[in-house]
Amino acid sequence: MSNPFNIDQELKKQAKEHPAMSNLVRTRIDATLESLPESPSQLNSEQAQRPRQVNKGLRRTAAAAVAAGVLGVTVFASGFVSPAMADSLRNIPLVGSLFSSIEADMGLRTAGSEGLTTPVNHSFAYQDVKFKVLETVYDGTRAAFLVHVTAPNLNQGMYDNGKDIVKLSSGVDNVFLDVNGFSPDGGLFYSSAGANEPDTLLFEQVIPTDHKGEFPDQFDAKVKLTLQGLDHEFELTVPFTKSTTDTYKVQPDTVMGNGLFTATVTKAEVTPITTRLTAAIGLNGKETLTVKEKEQLQDIRFGIYDDQGRQLTALSGEGIYEDNQWKWESIYATTAKDVKYLVVKPFEMKDDFTEEVKDNQFIQGMEMKIQLQ
Repeated sequence: MSNPFNIDQELKKQAKEHPAMSNLVRTRIDATLESLPESPSQLNSEQAQRPRQVNKGLRRTAAAAVAAGVLGVTVFASGFVSPAMADSLRNIPLVGSLFSSIEADMGLRTAGSEGLTTPVNHSFAYQDVKFKVLETVYDGTRAAFLVHVTAPNLNQGMYDNGKDIVKLSSGVDNVFLDVNGFSPDGGLFYSSAGANEPDTLLFEQVIPTDHKGEFPDQFDAKVKLTLQGLDHEFELTVPFTKSTTDTYKVQPDTVMGNGLFTATVTKAEVTPITTRLTAAIGLNGKETLTVKEKEQLQDIRFGIYDDQGRQLTALSGEGIYEDNQWKWESIYATTAKDVKYLVVKPFEMKDDFTEEVKDNQFIQGMEMKIQLQ
């Protein structure tokens, strides 16, 4: 099978078998290339009045895609194509996934770069404000989606609510998600999609382990929200399709102690996008816990590292006391598609759950290795 990205070789092969490209084809390609900005400064000047900032890397990709798109249309129209050439052109991506630019979440970046996202392109408008659902990703553990917002009082991610100018994510209120009449506890997380897309919001919903079928492999979610300064409730319909099948589910029941503490990892569920860990830690020789002992355990979290030593970014978690233990279920961004094992290290929290752990925070003698494959 021909390499789908070896366009140059395929063109040379076809040139020997067919007449030269017509003047009409060449004119269209030249016109397209001439219409593209010659420099980043020209691009910035042209888009100074547009509310949405475009990343330079994405702009270059888009420019190449436009040229390739024109090339594909013209060569097909002129009959200048073979089956191998047709396959090559069909494999040229026209637009990259915005999930691949989410800097703080390696799992979502993997979803974007590996084609695990679903384009949506649904718009919901009221007066001159529009919410446009761009993409979704769903792996059975986490459902995430991107929404681009257009409003006259929104500029580069800063929103004028009539009283103050705030970040767009701070101007969104009363966000609720419903799937077939079921609303998960804990609510829907949302934040900016990043500096490259300041007018785009990232929404995430952690799927409860006991959802009892409310989240099948394919479903539509109803998302309701309001925007400050606007007396209207937006209702967005967001379709999700599970895009991952490579899921590792293990129940290692790994136990490790050091004389003072005993920690246990009871369950790990790992997709190419999200890692869910269920673990517990307790004080040895304690059947019940005092208030001070509960506070001591409550400051302990579980850092996870992959088989390359990279720390998984912590996303969310919740814990409960049970007998003499602090039980904790936590969600992390997966670092790579094919992780062979995880290393779990209890640590004493100093800042918050998402902090980058320093060596002096680890509880000595408590490292646990969880084999996945």
